Amino acid sequence: MKGSISRTMVKPDRRKRTNRNSVEAASNSYRLGYERGYEQGIEKGKAAFGQPYHGTSIVIPSYNQVEYLIRCIESIESHTPEPHEIIVVDNGSTDGTGAYLDQRSGQLRFKRLDINRGFSGGVNQGLMMAKGDTIVILNNDTLVTPGWLGHMLQCLQSDAQVGAVGPVTNYISGEQQIDVPYANVEQMWEYAATRSKPDQKEWRPTDRLVGFCILFRRTLLERIGYFDEGFRIGNYEDDDWIIRARLCGLKLMIAGDAFIHHFGSVSMKTLGTEQFHEVDGYNERYFAGKWGNSHAWVEAVRQQGAGRWHEATSGNPASPAEFFPSHVLIRDQGGREFFLYHGAKHPCSGFGLAERTGLQSVTLSRMDILHIPTAENALRGEELLNFVLSMEKESADGQLVSDADGTVYQMSQGSIRPFVSDYALERWQMKGRSILKLPAEQLQLLPRGLPIIAPPVLENPVL
Repeated sequence: MKGSISRTMVKPDRRKRTNRNSVEAASNSYRLGYERGYEQGIEKGKAAFGQPYHGTSIVIPSYNQVEYLIRCIESIESHTPEPHEIIVVDNGSTDGTGAYLDQRSGQLRFKRLDINRGFSGGVNQGLMMAKGDTIVILNNDTLVTPGWLGHMLQCLQSDAQVGAVGPVTNYISGEQQIDVPYANVEQMWEYAATRSKPDQKEWRPTDRLVGFCILFRRTLLERIGYFDEGFRIGNYEDDDWIIRARLCGLKLMIAGDAFIHHFGSVSMKTLGTEQFHEVDGYNERYFAGKWGNSHAWVEAVRQQGAGRWHEATSGNPASPAEFFPSHVLIRDQGGREFFLYHGAKHPCSGFGLAERTGLQSVTLSRMDILHIPTAENALRGEELLNFVLSMEKESADGQLVSDADGTVYQMSQGSIRPFVSDYALERWQMKGRSILKLPAEQLQLLPRGLPIIAPPVLENPVL
């Protein structure tokens, strides 16, 4: 009897141990599988980071006015069959914008900033997040209509020399505004339906596109860089960015068959008249001080036959350093330093080149520095230091010169390159360098190189 009892007591214990072992084995297998999957996901994410997908990133900077933002996004979702992603940058809104974005998590991408970084700061954050091989910057106080993106894409892709495209609208400054017959939004949709067919006859070149809606290739962003965050809140930063595109010799086009309704500067109107004029006046002065006569510089470059554009498919996009000076120390916002010499960079982090030469470094975006080629046989350490010191003693290359009218140039491999403004000279930390005055007739004998422009001011530390 005892034996039978003993046998019945042992069997359950064996089953428990067997079940426990099975559970532990399954748990270990799950954990190992999860870890392998997680590691593989990380590796795939790293490999895919920065690689564009074949679609359009629609970047919407937004500050308060959530009701306009909601209507804008709804119009995109209703009238954009082309592959796209929506990226909203909330510029420190204090209304219901944050709650709305949380509700739409997973359906669109967004970033909430702690403070209002203005139009430039918001756009730049969105540009950094964008993965599409084409990008649209779009105001939050707009309604897109049928055919808007498809027609603009056709215009952009019609010619590799087209750098950026904008639509027509009911409310904007400049050539993109057209007369419309409607008096309210309901009537607008009826009007928009009559314009929904593509029509190349409605395309026309222009010298200016307004930033309420601009379409461009990712390669243009890589070529001319981010928006300048030295502008306050809004206005003129889009003009500044467009001038840089024009210096590349690119065409700007208005796609007259793409119509967008624009409620009109909703965020700027909340400033009030006095603050609006203060901001607008500051930005106008900043733009003028940065460029001088910007259109004259564009025309000078055009006449030189410069502004060579390399399509992304060529595998050799033009360097942003094409309009940067030589003989300067640059750094990214992570602190890595490089010596910029005739369009190529020599890495010099950790060597103390600034302290040992007296050069002051200029901060550029990581994207700009990435697209500046590293010099063949790049010099490092003492070799680079000796090279920098010897240039000052043995060669006029890199020397600043000026004539009687005060224009400052940099000697560059047998030519002279003008700084577009005193601000550009100051922005490159070259204001304190010695400037050799030369007779005007001597300067006239030297060929002119590309002008030197100021790099954009960047406040966001992750660009």
